[in-house]
Amino acid sequence: MERVGRISRGLGQAWLTGLWFFLIAYFAVHAFQGDNSLSALKELEKQAVLLKAEADDVALQRERLTHRTELLGGKVVDPDILEEQVRVRLGFTHPDEVILLLK
Repeated sequence: MERVGRISRGLGQAWLTGLWFFLIAYFAVHAFQGDNSLSALKELEKQAVLLKAEADDVALQRERLTHRTELLGGKVVDPDILEEQVRVRLGFTHPDEVILLLK
């Protein structure tokens, strides 16, 4: 009878140990795979860096456009900006000029 008691206690402890191994393996697998894993976190960090760079480019473009708008819309219009706009809209050029319009 003693031997049966020791075996049953050993099975109970083995079952508990197996449960712990299963839980550890379960969480380890999900830590490295899936939507909320460490690799997904690295991808999100890369995407954040790219989006930050794009946001900086857009902010710089906005700053340039704001500056050009201020030059055209103030009480005194900048003659160079006005001439550039007239040439673009009406197609005027001097005979000795070559105009390259870049977008």
